[in-house]
Amino acid sequence: GVPAPCFVVGVASRGWRALPSFLPSFLPCLLGAAFIRAWPIPRGGRTGGRMSESWEDKAEETHGANVGDPAAPAAGDGAKAGGFKFDPNASAFSFNPKASAFAPGQNQASATAPAAPKPAAAAAPKAAAAAPSAKSPAPSHAKGGAGGSGSKASASKAADAMDKLKVSSQEQDDQLLSELRKVQGGKEHVNIVFIGHVDAGKSTLGGQILFLTGGVDDRTIQKYEREAKDKNRESWYMAYIMDTNDEERAKGKTVEVGRAHFQTEKKRYTILDAPGHKNYVPNMIGGTSQADIGVLVIAARKGEFETGFERGGQTREHTQLAKTLGVSKLIVVVNKMDDSSILEASGQWSKGRFDEIQNGLTPFLKQCGYNVKRDIQFVPISGLTGANVRDRVAQDVCPWWSEGSLFEVLDALDAIDRAADKPFRLPIIDKFKDMGTVVMGKVEAGICKVGSELMVMPNRTPVKVVSLCMDDEEDIQICGPGENIRLKLSGIEEEEVSLGFVLCSAVSPCPVVTRFEAQIAILELLEHKAIFTAGYKAVVHLHSIIEECEIVQLLFEIDPRSKEKKRVKFVKSGKLVVARVQVERPIPVEKFGDVPQLGRFTLRDEGKTIAIGKIVRLPAVKDAGD
Repeated sequence: GVPAPCFVVGVASRGWRALPSFLPSFLPCLLGAAFIRAWPIPRGGRTGGRMSESWEDKAEETHGANVGDPAAPAAGDGAKAGGFKFDPNASAFSFNPKASAFAPGQNQASATAPAAPKPAAAAAPKAAAAAPSAKSPAPSHAKGGAGGSGSKASASKAADAMDKLKVSSQEQDDQLLSELRKVQGGKEHVNIVFIGHVDAGKSTLGGQILFLTGGVDDRTIQKYEREAKDKNRESWYMAYIMDTNDEERAKGKTVEVGRAHFQTEKKRYTILDAPGHKNYVPNMIGGTSQADIGVLVIAARKGEFETGFERGGQTREHTQLAKTLGVSKLIVVVNKMDDSSILEASGQWSKGRFDEIQNGLTPFLKQCGYNVKRDIQFVPISGLTGANVRDRVAQDVCPWWSEGSLFEVLDALDAIDRAADKPFRLPIIDKFKDMGTVVMGKVEAGICKVGSELMVMPNRTPVKVVSLCMDDEEDIQICGPGENIRLKLSGIEEEEVSLGFVLCSAVSPCPVVTRFEAQIAILELLEHKAIFTAGYKAVVHLHSIIEECEIVQLLFEIDPRSKEKKRVKFVKSGKLVVARVQVERPIPVEKFGDVPQLGRFTLRDEGKTIAIGKIVRLPAVKDAGD
């Protein structure tokens, strides 16, 4: 407004003849004023000027403002307090601190702002676009009002979507279950583990079974006989079928859990040959945790049974561990019945020695928790010659035995109840790379097929099943609980998988915890650590997990007879307590009542099993976003 009066005064005082000399000094002022007028006014500038803020900008600002933000205007009627004037051609916007904020939910008449005359045509579309935004809900973080209802609505939609996903997953599981039953219309699959004291003949028995069922040909047997003879171990040749590496063959001791498959007329079996030496008990625990049926191999030779069964022998520890790890049925195989140290004078098998072993083991088996009449069966055999393994022993060799061979006893066992209707669970026991990531393990619950989308816990990595394989490279399309399988996965690298991880359903993943409550039975503590209390540290073996743990708190002791509970600060050997256990790293587990194989564990300290237990309670699961 300054250049115009100056121009008039100058022309009036000096006349029109002075116009050419006056223009050079007047034009810069005129251009500067025009530039200043056109420049957008910054936020917080003059209060009486034109507002360049659009309805859309204001609505977005109101939704994005935090509660209590001093920059956010107070609610009110903007039209009555001066309203909002906007310039649709402006590149920035400012606000009038005296004007009140845009209030969603007001009628369009009160929310419509007066527009400048020239841009009225352009303002109409924006005013129309502002109407729907006026009906939009308030921010979800605002307290009360439309914000609360909006958050509730979104939460309700999320819950509905999750329910639909679970229903869809349940329908898929039902379809998979029907497909599995069609596929399993033939033979039941059973996992059996051979346990017992070192040199009891476990590997020899496993090799003999494979030979009798056609798993090994005569040429291979002859080769193993020559190798064993060269090492002055003629009786070890059958064990070479199961003990495949040089260390095991040289020492005559199984180190890793051997694995093999065979079939009878009624069932399919997977053999798990566990090591018997006390130095390899952790490997034995890993193998036994995958088994359904246990075969406790006892050497009938004079002195060998006594050595394995006396305090410190592996017969006791293996039997206790088998019960703890879920082996509900136990077949006690009395091996080496043809040994010269116990044969009768007539050359027949000794019934006296068989009864001596049976009577010596029965009280201990009861103590371990087995029902001797229902869960235990004794069978005399000769693993080296194969007598009474597949075919019944001849009557002239063993006239007092008429209850059938080992194969007949195995086939006569009741069918195992599988958790096929539960979410998929597979503890990973091994991994390798073969044109992709391959994991191995036993399916403990649920059903899986090629193309299934699963999740690896505890790192929550989603994966997809590319292929399934079992029983010596036999490809399958679907598998159920009880199967020992290999799965090729996509979406994860071999380095990202560790032993102890659990492959599980993506819809119902396995819980991951660092602390849990468990019922623990104290077997026998170490002499120099005879008190079990808070702060006690040990190693926990839980499915394929081996982790250091600490007892955080003893909650109470349970009287085995009266079931009464009492508060205690410490206990000694032979007691039953409920305690809180903590591990260093998150581990995938389940409650014993949900998936027993993922809820059982063993506590070991300094190479000795001190306690067994089961998980009874897990911490409350937090929201995924926490």
